[in-house]
Amino acid sequence: MIVFARIIDGPLGAETERATRANHSAPDGPAGTDCAASVARTSAECAPPDGHAGTKRALSDGRAGAVVRFEGVVRELEPSATGTSDERTLIALDYETYDPMAQRELESLARSVASEHGLLSIVVLHSRGRVAVGETSFLLTVTAPHRAEALRALGEFIDRLKQDVPIWKRPVWAS
Repeated sequence: MIVFARIIDGPLGAETERATRANHSAPDGPAGTDCAASVARTSAECAPPDGHAGTKRALSDGRAGAVVRFEGVVRELEPSATGTSDERTLIALDYETYDPMAQRELESLARSVASEHGLLSIVVLHSRGRVAVGETSFLLTVTAPHRAEALRALGEFIDRLKQDVPIWKRPVWAS
């Protein structure tokens, strides 16, 4: 099973995607180190698969029947208050994390969901800092033997992330 979880500063744009593919020769990084266990490791030292590199390894033995990738994108309109239908215009979301607990909880959640659903791989990246409207703040890719497992794991991971991982978003409203 391949598990990778990382909190990354800024939006998950093209630069992040390229960096995550830069070094993916071993599932856990150089010399068998566990990249997901160390916040200090960088994308140059480890192989944070982005859903392409990571799933290629998971697919190589022929057991995978489903690869599901979800990208959370900052949308322009957000509800102005809980329980109302009024919407306000955003220019960005500011994501704050409680480190290193957020990293540890993200990794723990990824391992737990992967184990509970029999996943072949799970890759999760979450932004920290400002993410503008239209940019990706969250990426989750799961690989499983069957579609149903992959879809259930995806939904459960997102629900539990919002409950258990100390990552908060603060809206940056347009004037």
